[in-house]
Amino acid sequence: MSNGLGAREEILRTIRRSLGVNGQERPRVDGARDRLERSPKGLVPERGQLPPAERVALFRAQAEASFATVDEVDTAADVPASVADYLRRNNLPARVRLAPDPRIAAMPWGQTALETSSGRSDGGDLIAVNHAFGGVAETGTLALVSGPDTPTTLNFLPDYAIAVVSAKDIEGAYEQLWDRIRQRYGKGQMPRTVNWVTGPSRSGDIEQTLLLGAHGPRSVHIVVVRD
Repeated sequence: MSNGLGAREEILRTIRRSLGVNGQERPRVDGARDRLERSPKGLVPERGQLPPAERVALFRAQAEASFATVDEVDTAADVPASVADYLRRNNLPARVRLAPDPRIAAMPWGQTALETSSGRSDGGDLIAVNHAFGGVAETGTLALVSGPDTPTTLNFLPDYAIAVVSAKDIEGAYEQLWDRIRQRYGKGQMPRTVNWVTGPSRSGDIEQTLLLGAHGPRSVHIVVVRD
């Protein structure tokens, strides 16, 4: 076997032989298609099934427990000032890379002293602002979808990743947010990548010492827009 595809096919053939099937049986094919079409849910934890305000509070608590920082603002127009304040508090440069998302572009960045640029990151940006598709309250996780307006490079290449998320887009459980993603994009039209991000990148592989930024941003800051 000269490549990964050959190894994969050999493993699948071995599994089929052990099951006594060839993978083309009509009941098996129909069953797989039915499951993909229906997208049945598993058990959904009750922890995140809360009224909106309590759901946002749980999201914030869980995100902060995972080493993210969170600010809340009343409207989208308040986001630039909140980002500028976050940068000042952390003694960071007043220079950010913005996602070319219409929601981000419509915010009054010109009312701050921030130096802004727009587009995907080439790895030379220290700070980036992107818009999240939504959040999961039970774990404080962001759902970040790839696309021309929300480049994935902004989520992983800069050291400081700032995500804007609307409070109305925070669901209790992963399954509920997956449903919204499917409804938004439709079957066969899903985004190329859906990244689930819970706090900054971290690893304890080196002498069991927690290291932030091991495989991505060393800081994740979330701005929740209440409206």
